[in-house]
This record gives sequence, structure tokens and C-alpha cells, in this order.
Amino acid sequence: MGSGNGIGNPDAFEHGVPEELDEGIHGVPDGTLGGYFSTHDRPPAFTGADGEPYTVSVEVERVASLARPFVGYLIFPRWAATGLGVIGHVQSPVLLEGQLPEDIQAEMAELPLERVKELLDEAIRRTGRGTIS
Repeated sequence: MGSGNGIGNPDAFEHGVPEELDEGIHGVPDGTLGGYFSTHDRPPAFTGADGEPYTVSVEVERVASLARPFVGYLIFPRWAATGLGVIGHVQSPVLLEGQLPEDIQAEMAELPLERVKELLDEAIRRTGRGTIS
């Protein structure tokens, strides 16, 4: 098993970091958000600061800016403890702004999973749920 930093796969939310992801964080391509999606054909899962299971989705949407008409951010669906359904979500602030949606997607794909986990925990703290004791 891995280092217990809350990054894992959807089948093992509370079991730390799977070996293939632990290796990815240290240089294998699945250490980034896009690399994980490509390698495993599913979103990475995280145990949030509140102890709940989450996955992540990259969102890109059009906004009213002529200079930077697209923005990118992350949505973190919160799963039931059984894994049988989504029971809520948190989201990051806007992380990127740009001219083309594919450029934002490409930049979001380069986010290290450790940074994605930090963004999740920051989003959880903004809701007031904080950390578990």
C-alpha cells in the first residue's frame, strides 16, 4: 500500500495510495490528473479532509470575457460510504482562464494528483466541514 495521503482508487477510498499511484506520484505518468485518467480509464478517488470519499471531474465552461472566454475548475463529487451514489459535491475556484477549451483541458491534465488533493481539502474547508479528528 501507499503513503496514506488520501489519494486512491474508487474501490479503496480509505486504504491509502495504491502501489501504481504511489509510483505515479514519483514520476510515472499517472501522477497527474490527465495521466491517471489515461492510465486507469477512470477518475482518481480521494479521501477528503472530512473523511468522506470523493472523485474528481474537470470542468471547462464559457464565460462572458472576450479576452479569456473559457475557465477551468474541478468538481469533486462526494460518494456515499457504500460507493453506490453521489450525495453531494464541492468545487475548486476557477483555476485557469483562456482562449480555447482544449488548452484549458490540457493544462488541467498536467495538475499533479497531490495538488488536486490539496484543492479538494481546501474546498471542503470552505464548506465549514473542516477535518476529522
